[in-house]
Amino acid sequence: MTEINIQEKMKKLKLSGMIDLYDLRVEQATEEKWTYSTFLEMLLTDALEKKDQKRMNLRLAKSRLDLNKTMETFDFTREGITVPTILIRELSGCAFIEKNRNVFIFGKAGLGKTHIAHALGHQACRRGYDVLFQNAKAMMDWIFTGKGDGTHKKRLTYVIKIPLLIIDDFGLEDLCVEQQQDLYQLIAERYEKRSIILTTNRAIEEWSDIFCNPLIGSAAVDRLVHKGVGVELDGPSQRLAEYKKTAQQLGGDKHGSSKSTKAK
Repeated sequence: MTEINIQEKMKKLKLSGMIDLYDLRVEQATEEKWTYSTFLEMLLTDALEKKDQKRMNLRLAKSRLDLNKTMETFDFTREGITVPTILIRELSGCAFIEKNRNVFIFGKAGLGKTHIAHALGHQACRRGYDVLFQNAKAMMDWIFTGKGDGTHKKRLTYVIKIPLLIIDDFGLEDLCVEQQQDLYQLIAERYEKRSIILTTNRAIEEWSDIFCNPLIGSAAVDRLVHKGVGVELDGPSQRLAEYKKTAQQLGGDKHGSSKSTKAK
C-alpha cells in the first residue's frame, strides 16, 4: 500500500492530525527504528492533540474571553497593589468549578479584576470547560431583547447552562424590573449546579440593592454567596498610575527638548 493511499484514507476518516505530521513520523520511525505499535501510538496522539486544539479554539471563540488576558500576562508583582497571589493560583486549578462554587473578585477600578476573571476563564477553557464572559448590563440586555424575537427563553437558558459564567462589573449599572427577574432566575437556576465568577466594586452588603424587591434581592444574594470565595484586590488604580507616568515622561521630554533648543 502506497503512502498516497494511506493519506487518502486518513482524509476520508478526517484524521487531519495524522496527515499533518505523517511524513515527519515516517522519517522518525525509520531513523529511530520504532516498532509498529510506537508508530501507531504517535499518529493517534497527533490526531487527538489536533482534535483537542480545535475544541480549545472553538471554546475560546465562543467564550468572548480576551486572548491577551491570561494568567501568564498578569503582573502579580505590580508595586503598590495587594494581590492574593496564592489564592488566585489555587483558583487557577479550577477545583471551584468541580465543586460548583462561585468566585467574587472585589476592588476599585484599575486594579486588574477583569484581567484575573479573563485569566481564570482561560484556565477553565484549557481544562475542557465551556465559558462565557460578559459585562453584566450587556448580558442582561442581550437576554431581555430576546423578548422581541421570541428567543428570550432560549437566551436565558443558554446563560443558565454554561458551565462557567463570568459576569464583569456586577451591580455597576441599573437593571429594569424584568431584567432583575431574569437575573434572579439565572442565579437561582445555577445555584449549586454551575459556577459564577463576578467582578465588582460593590460590597456584598450592597448587592441586594440591585433588586427593587428586597425579598428577591435577599434570596439572590443568599444563593450567590453560599460557599463563595472572595478575592480582594487593593491599592491605587493601575490605569491612573500609567496615565501619571506617561504625563511625567511627556513633560520630561518637553523639558529636555526646550533645554536643547535653548542651548542652540
